[in-house]
Amino acid sequence: MTTATPTVGAGAQAGATTRAGRVRKRLNSRWATTVSIVIALLWTVPTFGLFISSFRPEDQIKTTGWWTFFSDPQFTMKNYQDVLFGSSASSGQLASYFINSLAITIPSVLFPIAFAALAAYALAWINFKGRDWLYIGIFALQIVPLQMALVPLLRFFSAGVTVAGIQLLPAWELDGAQKFAQVWFAHTCFALPFAVYLLHNFISQLPGDLMEAARVDGATHPKIFRTIVLPLITPALAAFGIFQFLWVWNDLLVALIFAGGSSETAPLTVRLAEMAGTRGNEWQRLTSGAFVSIVVPLIVFLSLQRFFVRGLLAGSVKG
Repeated sequence: MTTATPTVGAGAQAGATTRAGRVRKRLNSRWATTVSIVIALLWTVPTFGLFISSFRPEDQIKTTGWWTFFSDPQFTMKNYQDVLFGSSASSGQLASYFINSLAITIPSVLFPIAFAALAAYALAWINFKGRDWLYIGIFALQIVPLQMALVPLLRFFSAGVTVAGIQLLPAWELDGAQKFAQVWFAHTCFALPFAVYLLHNFISQLPGDLMEAARVDGATHPKIFRTIVLPLITPALAAFGIFQFLWVWNDLLVALIFAGGSSETAPLTVRLAEMAGTRGNEWQRLTSGAFVSIVVPLIVFLSLQRFFVRGLLAGSVKG
């Protein structure tokens, strides 16, 4: 009886290893590699066509397809000059909107990461009453549609909080560039449930012996979090940071509601929507404006790609 259990366990492990080996072998086969390359090419062709079109003259882009560039190559930088620094409002003037997008996106990424990392550590390694129920409540908030929170949150900004005729919190009454704070607050609230859930899964899987050894050495929770936890969860932070950056950078609804549509606070997405609606016939400007809007996300993703892959694979294999 005592020798049968290891044999069964070893057989199951060998079977799992064999199945995993077969799957890995199929994924590494020549056909799988060919299919992956074809999918990557098909996925990249539209972006490549957008890039080529953004440099083509107006008469060429309106009369021929982008693929004709290879038979009659013609370059111009006028499209980008008009879109970024055009003198008229109809030409684009995306430079100021580009700065607005950066001003909205960077804090909207850093705030959720900071708050979620602290909350996830507390929920994973600090024992306090009601911890499990609090975690369940945060997890349940992920199913609340973003659209349901827009009106209450807008009312919170404009009227404050009043209970039984007593005003607990005043209205924000922000104007101009101060409205960026409303967008930061909104994006932080919307991102925190998923961020806490994601980071909690990583932090809770850290070795308990490591935490105990740090406590024996006299380390407090802030020191453990700063010197041990943060370096180990860097891939998870980068993975969430990429998702949050892409979401906020491409967001139109939240920024339009809480920041407004003025050139002082509106992001790139608002201006591109206006160009598509009122200047839809100016294809050369739309292509260059669209490519300007995707440059920064591409740079962020490519620069953090190695952390992103590590973040996806972390925890998938024990040991």
